[in-house]
Amino acid sequence: QLQLVESGGGLVQPGGSLTLSCTASGFTLDHYAIGWFRQAPGKEREGVSCTFSSAILTNYVDSVKGRFTVSRDSAKNTLYLQMRYLKPEDTAVYYCGRASGCTSWSPWNFSHWGQGTQVTVSS
Repeated sequence: QLQLVESGGGLVQPGGSLTLSCTASGFTLDHYAIGWFRQAPGKEREGVSCTFSSAILTNYVDSVKGRFTVSRDSAKNTLYLQMRYLKPEDTAVYYCGRASGCTSWSPWNFSHWGQGTQVTVSS
């Protein structure tokens, strides 16, 4: 069964940190581009980062540059999203999806979405 599973969300105060996990089953994560997306209530799903296959390079949306970092553990077939200096506007359900490349960040180009993990930044 081909799927991605997100985990690691929670409630954190502004300025705090969280690390999300995106674990693949049924396929090798490194063979695909993996995007992190988020969706806040009433808003469209937006791309946060896209990691090229083999994790050679990760691109980030401007709003998270310098605060979010993607890393991987190939042995665990898992990609991580380390989030620091979190802001209330980072509150959303975070998803990871698979694509053939990072040329387009449209959610329509990604598949195998997991169920998402909720991140809430609030004091």
